Amino acid sequence: MQKGQISNGFTETGLRNMRAVLARHVDSGKIPGLVALVSRGGETHVEAIGTMRHDGGAPMRRDTIFRMASTSKPVSVAAAMILLDECRLRLDDLAETWLPELADRRVLKRIDGPLDDTVPARRPITVRDVLTSTFGLGMDVTALGTPIMGAIFEQGLTPDLPQPMPEPDEWMRRLGALPLMYQPGERWQYHIGSDLLGVLVARVAGQSFETFLRERLFAPLGMKDTGFHVPAGKMDRLPPLYAPDPQTGAFHVWDEAIGGRHSQPPAFQGGGGGLVSTVDDFHAYFRMLLNRGMHGNERILSRPAVELMTTNRLTPEQQAARNAMAADNVHVSFGQGQHGGWGMGMAVRTYRGDYAPIGQFGWDGGSGTSTYADPVNRLAGILLTQVGMSVPDSARLIHDFWTTVYQAIED
Repeated sequence: MQKGQISNGFTETGLRNMRAVLARHVDSGKIPGLVALVSRGGETHVEAIGTMRHDGGAPMRRDTIFRMASTSKPVSVAAAMILLDECRLRLDDLAETWLPELADRRVLKRIDGPLDDTVPARRPITVRDVLTSTFGLGMDVTALGTPIMGAIFEQGLTPDLPQPMPEPDEWMRRLGALPLMYQPGERWQYHIGSDLLGVLVARVAGQSFETFLRERLFAPLGMKDTGFHVPAGKMDRLPPLYAPDPQTGAFHVWDEAIGGRHSQPPAFQGGGGGLVSTVDDFHAYFRMLLNRGMHGNERILSRPAVELMTTNRLTPEQQAARNAMAADNVHVSFGQGQHGGWGMGMAVRTYRGDYAPIGQFGWDGGSGTSTYADPVNRLAGILLTQVGMSVPDSARLIHDFWTTVYQAIED
């Protein structure tokens, strides 16, 4: 082994540089605290920097529990892949078999048109459409202010804005009352497909989405701190979530720990953004994906299921729309999301746009979370904070984290 190198394939200099850059963000006062994990080969390196609250308090620890937000998506999709592996679902089964609320869809003639100006769907929605987020409805920042986006918010079909999401059967009823924005399979759209997936899994499995995840994924992987709420005995490990004021940067508590959104089981177990977890729990999951579905000697997912999830599933037409959404809205997303493709539940890099190679997969969360794995370098990285992306600070931290991770690799 050369001087300055450690056995996991990161240089000591690189890891010191990574810690210095992370600490600089915390020292700036913009990021109260963070926990970061990088692994390559058989070794893992963790940094816990700063405090749980912006005004001080307990220090961040390796076992701090974070709201994973949209980094829930790459994990929750595994539940559907387990059902595919067991032939309890097929990709081109009609979704209405289990989700009858989605039968006989109507589709808006134009995205900004009235909700009753529709045409019939050209074909039914399939399981594949749900798993690839192309079933016809989703969050679209380019369509804010349109009647359909207004209805999605008003009906509580997205997390806690402006009202809590209802229990799954009522959520489905409300979803089924709306027209689709696009024809099934026509266009990639964000988020709602990942929540729909959870309802689908629960109905196929005949048990709650969380129970299925816990029995088939979390327990086998040892993800003991992952779920849709934080038990009272662990509440001291959950920091508040801040949504700083975009104008002044003042820290506003978006979600307090005690009495907050994750202090009790939610009515809706949201695959799109509802999980809480730790760096070690998420590392176990992404390492399983890097190991092509294996955890130790136990197979969690088949190799083809992992390959489907973690490689691009979008057609050139769908890809063009996703690329345009990312590139044209860089000012809204603070530059997150320019990866090219999408697999199932996660982004997949289809071109070299920054330091990460083609084939890297994972996703980021609006609560200031970032979780990716890179099969080229056999690398996983997880960065968790408590600062939401109402301001660019956590996004910039995430970018800098990945820049330093890739600089630290020793071949």
